[in-house]
Amino acid sequence: MERPPIEPIRTSQELSFLNDQQLDNLQEATLRVLETTGVQFPSQKALAIFAGHGAEVDDDSQIVKIPRELVFKAMSTIPRYFTLGARDPEFDLKLQEGISFFTNDGCGHNVIDFKTGERRASRKDDVGMMARINDYLSSMAFSWTMVSAQDCGVTSPLHELDVTWKNNTKHYQSVTMMGEIICRYGVEMATVLRGSLEEVRRRPPISLIVCTIAPLMQDKEAIEGALVLGEAGIPIVVMSMPTLGTTAPAAYAGALVIGDAEVISATVLMQLANPGTPVFHSILHAWADPRTGAYVGYPLDSRVRYAPVEMAHHWGMPALGGAFGTESPALDSWRSAAEVTTDPLLVALAGAEIVTGIGLRDTYTLLYPEAIILDDDIYHRARYSLMDMEVNPETLAVDVIDIVKPGGHFLGQKHTRKHMRTAMVRSVSHQINEKGKYRHPVEYAREKVKWIMDNHHPEPPSENVQDEINRIIANAEKELIE
Repeated sequence: MERPPIEPIRTSQELSFLNDQQLDNLQEATLRVLETTGVQFPSQKALAIFAGHGAEVDDDSQIVKIPRELVFKAMSTIPRYFTLGARDPEFDLKLQEGISFFTNDGCGHNVIDFKTGERRASRKDDVGMMARINDYLSSMAFSWTMVSAQDCGVTSPLHELDVTWKNNTKHYQSVTMMGEIICRYGVEMATVLRGSLEEVRRRPPISLIVCTIAPLMQDKEAIEGALVLGEAGIPIVVMSMPTLGTTAPAAYAGALVIGDAEVISATVLMQLANPGTPVFHSILHAWADPRTGAYVGYPLDSRVRYAPVEMAHHWGMPALGGAFGTESPALDSWRSAAEVTTDPLLVALAGAEIVTGIGLRDTYTLLYPEAIILDDDIYHRARYSLMDMEVNPETLAVDVIDIVKPGGHFLGQKHTRKHMRTAMVRSVSHQINEKGKYRHPVEYAREKVKWIMDNHHPEPPSENVQDEINRIIANAEKELIE
C-alpha cells in the first residue's frame, strides 16, 4: 500500500515576535546570568569538563559560572543545519530555512483504550500503535515516544525504541532515554541498525530530548546521557520548561532568560566535550495560576510563545518549537481546539526547524488514539494557509472566463473538471456519510485510526538486526535489573 509522503509546512513568510535590540538584550541578560549567577550541574563529569576549559566551578554547590568568552567560543562550533536520518532514507530530514517538520507529542502516561474506552496506564503496545499511525500520517515528519512503555520497567526507553522501529520508518527522537548506561545501549542499537558508528554520525537515526530543571539546574542523568550521545554525533535537543511565577520570574522576559541560560549552559557543555555536536534550542514556558499555583499552558495572553525560536536563531542554533498540548482532558471540546488552533501557523511563521505537540490531551499526559487525527486536521489547515498560491495563465483562467461569459456556468468546462477535484480539500468536519450528511469528526477519526492499523504495515528491521536489538535489550535488563 502506498504511503503518503511527508508534508512539512513550507513558507516564505516570516513573523517576528522580537526585534534585534530585544534579542540582543535577552542574550546579554543570559550572558550575565551565566557569568555571575551560574547554573548547577550535579555531575562530576560535567564539572570536570567545565573546569578543564577555564569555567569557574564550585565543587560544593556544583554551580558553574561560565565567562562569556568561553560561551561564544563553544557556541561557534554548533552546526546551524544538519540531517536527521530516518530508517528509510526517503524520510531523512534535511534542516533548512523555511521548512518546519512536525511530530506528535510525548510522553504521556495514560491512555483511553481504543477498544474498551477505559482509562488505563500506557503500555509498550500503545507506543507501537501510535508509531504506526505516525508513520502513515503526512503531517508527521519524525516520531516521538507518544506514551511510555510502563510495562517494561527501567529499560522502557530501549523497548520504546525497539517497538518504534518495528512500526515506523522515520527519524526517532527519544524523550525518555536518560543516564549513561541506557544511552550507551541506545547508541549500540543505533549502530546495529546503521551497520557502523560512522553511518550513525552521517545519518543519525535517533536523537534525544534533554530537559533542564528550572530554575538554573541541570539533571544529572539527562546531561550525562547527552554526553554519551554527543560523543557519537547524535543530535541533542536541550529543552527548558520554566513556569512564570514559580520556577521563573513572572515577567515574560525574565522567564525567557532563565530558560535561555539553562539551554545555553548545557549546549556549551556539549560543545566543550564534543565540538560540533548537533544541538537544538528549545524553551517551552508556561504560567502558574496565581490563585492555585496550577500549571497553565494557554492563558488568553500568551504572547511570545514562539519568541524562543528567534532566540535560538540569534545564537545560530536550530530550534524545536512546541505546539498543541491542550489542557483539556476531553477529546473534542471547544477548548481542545481553541487553545491550539493557531499554534502550527505561528510556530511555522517563527521559523522553527522542528516542532512537537500533536495528539495528546490533558496537558501532554492523556492519549486518545483518535485525537491525533483531529490535530492532524488543524496542522494541515495551517499548512495550506502558508502555501504559496499559484498565479499563472492556467490558474487565472482568463480564456475560460471569456468562454463562459456573464451569466454563464463553469461546471461544464474542461478546465473545471481538471481543477475541481483538488480545488477543495475536505477536512475532518466535512466528511460525508451515505445519506449525504456531514459525519461527526470523532466518528471519522476513529474510523481512520482503525483503517491505518488494519492496512498500514511498515517494513520492520531485518531479522538479523532485530536479533541483535533483542540481545542488546536483554543485556541492558541483566545489567540494570539483576
